[in-house]
Amino acid sequence: MIIKNLNLTNFRNYSHLNIDFNSKMNIIIGKNAEGKTNILESICVLALTKTYKNGIEPNLISFGKNQAKIKGKIKTDKLVKNLEVFIESGNKKLKVNKTEIKKIGNYISNLNIIIFTPDDLEIIKGSPSVRRNLLNMELSQISSKYLNTYNEYNKLLKMRNEYLKLLFTNSIADSTYLDIITEKLIEKAIDIYIERKKYIDKINNNISDIYFNITNEKELKVCYEPNIEIIDFEKETIRKKLKYIFKKNYKKELNYGITLYGPHRDDFSFYLNDKNLKFFGSQGQQKVGVLAFKLAEIDIFKEYRNTLPILLLDDIFSELDITKRNRLLDYINKDIQSIITTTDIKNIRKKYLINSYIYEIKKGQIERRK
Repeated sequence: MIIKNLNLTNFRNYSHLNIDFNSKMNIIIGKNAEGKTNILESICVLALTKTYKNGIEPNLISFGKNQAKIKGKIKTDKLVKNLEVFIESGNKKLKVNKTEIKKIGNYISNLNIIIFTPDDLEIIKGSPSVRRNLLNMELSQISSKYLNTYNEYNKLLKMRNEYLKLLFTNSIADSTYLDIITEKLIEKAIDIYIERKKYIDKINNNISDIYFNITNEKELKVCYEPNIEIIDFEKETIRKKLKYIFKKNYKKELNYGITLYGPHRDDFSFYLNDKNLKFFGSQGQQKVGVLAFKLAEIDIFKEYRNTLPILLLDDIFSELDITKRNRLLDYINKDIQSIITTTDIKNIRKKYLINSYIYEIKKGQIERRK
């Protein structure tokens, strides 16, 4: 899968932008705050319908304008698709080949991306919600079933929390309804646990080798940490465990008025030589750890979607020495399309630059170096 062309109208600092991409490596050079990241962010919105940033989505429309448009021409082995995201007053309209797509789950799989930004250090340093968001974003790209299950789980979770509050304040309320919601919630939770565990197991198949290829250090792994103890990820085992947990902690959840157990409280951690990178890793080790995680996802996309995703790498070279820079480029300079932003291309071997498209941004204008 590659993106051949990107066209922006009133997106961030671009009133108009039209850019063609190489099928392999593309490098966008520019000073900070020139708009390099905005290009990657627009591709992220085109793929996922939202920005990669956690929390409240920022205003994506150019200042003084009331609407924005992102268009992309996507090529796979079999066909070409024209994707479009139209943004107005916080609402988005999605189109594939000029046909409007109403359900996000039916749209997302049209463009698969893996994105790395400097903010991704929060994947190691930040709260568990950051890591859960990453899992949900990546699993949603490869499985519309997971996305639907996750959305249904969240609806049931909201209903259960609301009813827990009602039961706490209203002594005559019937707990039978809570039991029904809980049964349904458990069934969705089981599928989420299993898919997340399976995904992290697949990450661990490659992450240590990738980390070693870049740093010459060994034994990086990711540990999945549900907030209930699960030894055996079989459906019936998880079902029995959850039923027991909810029954045992009924009064506790009633007092808190929220659901305290389930995949909405999952976490995972990075370990290098059995030491948690969050507490014992340098900034550089943490950065390459997250990068290795992202690069380990490539084979998973290939397995599930039968295509390679597009790599979006923002400010990738900061805090990496020359050796690590070129080892990283050696790893990604293969069959996959990559779009890389950087402030300069010093110390990058010429063999990586010869067949790349190199763009330079100055004052909101972008030109390809010949």
